[in-house]
Amino acid sequence: MDKGEKNAMATNIQKYLAFLKTVEYGSFTRAGELLGYTQSNISHMVNDLETEWRVSLLERKHSGVSLTSDGVALMPYIRAVYDDYLKLQAQVDTLNGLQMGILRIGTLSSVATSWLPGVLKDFRQDHPGIDIELLLEEQEGIERWLMEGRIDCGFLRLPTRGEFDSTFLWTDRLLAILPEGHHLCAYDRVPIQALGDYPFIFPERENMNEILEIMDILKAKGVRMKPHFITGDHYSILAMIEIGLGISVLSELALQRVSYKIVAKEFDEPQYRQVGFVLRRGSTLSAAVRVFAEHVKSLREESGQAD
Repeated sequence: MDKGEKNAMATNIQKYLAFLKTVEYGSFTRAGELLGYTQSNISHMVNDLETEWRVSLLERKHSGVSLTSDGVALMPYIRAVYDDYLKLQAQVDTLNGLQMGILRIGTLSSVATSWLPGVLKDFRQDHPGIDIELLLEEQEGIERWLMEGRIDCGFLRLPTRGEFDSTFLWTDRLLAILPEGHHLCAYDRVPIQALGDYPFIFPERENMNEILEIMDILKAKGVRMKPHFITGDHYSILAMIEIGLGISVLSELALQRVSYKIVAKEFDEPQYRQVGFVLRRGSTLSAAVRVFAEHVKSLREESGQAD
């Protein structure tokens, strides 16, 4: 098979996927959002199949699309061809032995500075030929990168807002962070309502992941908070808390490997966030992504975490 034939096969497979996702979601627009194409691109690919085969596959209506009788007849064959293609690619990757590849990971900063380095070290020992690109971003940015195909996978708070395949990894406590000797240190558990009485240190927008949950809770309870300081990351926050400039809220994960003179207290109404491993739903996974996903899930099983 020459290069032109290979390119033609890849193009046809993409058209099959566009058709399958359009049928699944009943919309060219939704299929495009999932696959990283415009509505026009998806419609054009399906039109190409109809022109090539001289059949009508979809019935177009303002409310969405549905299969025609010809579409119903051809649907199982199209799905079978696409599934066989995935199996073929998986076997090719296996025969190549994962000699090389690149893995692009989007992650929250608290995960990147604590749990993830050890995971990546173990993974690289088993797969030294796979290069890793690690990108730190806030929740919405990572979700957008996944949808756009900028990254292959991500570590995010759950639940996510996009159409993703998610694997729960662990539950992470949210804690009140206080300077030593602060009035609230006298409590075994800090009253959430009390947070509004003291200067509060906020992270910048791109590093706000750790306190988004508690902000929603405070708002629901009528606690009004004004940012007395806004700083870059949780290390800056901890340094400012240490010298008594204010208090804040961070996840327990973000406090690993820090040596600041601060006190971390649980709330009177314990608060948590869930952290998970996320893949773009419906995407064809490379061998590097597939084996990394298996590695992460095996660590979850070893830790005894449950959904």
